Amino acid sequence: MHKVTVAATQMSCSSDADENIQKAEDLVRLAAEDGAQIILLQELFQTPYFCLEQKYKHFDLARTLSEDRAVLHFRAIAKQLDVVLPISYYERAGAAYYNSLAIIDADGEILWNYRKTHIPQAPGYEEKFYFNPGDTGFRAIKTRHATIGCGICWDQWFPETARSLVLKGAEILFFPTAIGSEKQNDTIDSAAHWQRTMQGHAAANLTPLVASNRVGTEVDGNTSSDFYGSSFIADHLGEKVAEANRVDETYLVASFDLDEIQEYRRAWGIFRDRRPEMYGALRTLDGETIAG
Repeated sequence: MHKVTVAATQMSCSSDADENIQKAEDLVRLAAEDGAQIILLQELFQTPYFCLEQKYKHFDLARTLSEDRAVLHFRAIAKQLDVVLPISYYERAGAAYYNSLAIIDADGEILWNYRKTHIPQAPGYEEKFYFNPGDTGFRAIKTRHATIGCGICWDQWFPETARSLVLKGAEILFFPTAIGSEKQNDTIDSAAHWQRTMQGHAAANLTPLVASNRVGTEVDGNTSSDFYGSSFIADHLGEKVAEANRVDETYLVASFDLDEIQEYRRAWGIFRDRRPEMYGALRTLDGETIAG
């Protein structure tokens, strides 16, 4: 038996970075007290979601991996609590800017720095203005408590993300997120669609999945967004085993026997019966022309 307890969190974010980091720490400590060994905080939690509009001043929020306040802070917390913490932050690297995730092991060491692969561009989600496309690719990371695979927000909408991570050995998938209002069409409420997409990834890959989103209304200039929370944990069959509501600042905890799940995955045959040589279209944008 290899039992692992994971947690998702959700909270609102103010313009006070110290307040946001402390609030995040409080949730991490509560989850750890409930037995969580791997705890996911939401995307870009140090600040409000600054991609609502295109403003040059927000580039000043970026820091290098070695300088970022949240990364430094939670390295110490991870070591103190013996927990694994994937920490989202705005990274500056030379002339490039990335939406990144520092994966901190339970000894406080940074195991890997993932850079968001898929960068969205839509009203209220002006991310192509702020972020270069990630250049790290996907990787499964062996931590003290489990081998994990991480994407960031928009990455979660692509089945290739989850499948790549599981093929590389991920036992649990983690997706920090910032999603709410769809400004291009105010009649759209994407919360259920958002959940079902990732539930499908969990079921198709027979792998548990953890998603953390923010809550609250945020305003920048002439644009506002209502972030709908709904953070959740799904089991390897895609069933939600823990779910937050749309407004509360809270955390969720669930436990999985990874050995038992591995046996189930082997018995089901999904990975035995794959035909990679038949999937050439996945290497194209138009279904025909293979990318270089």
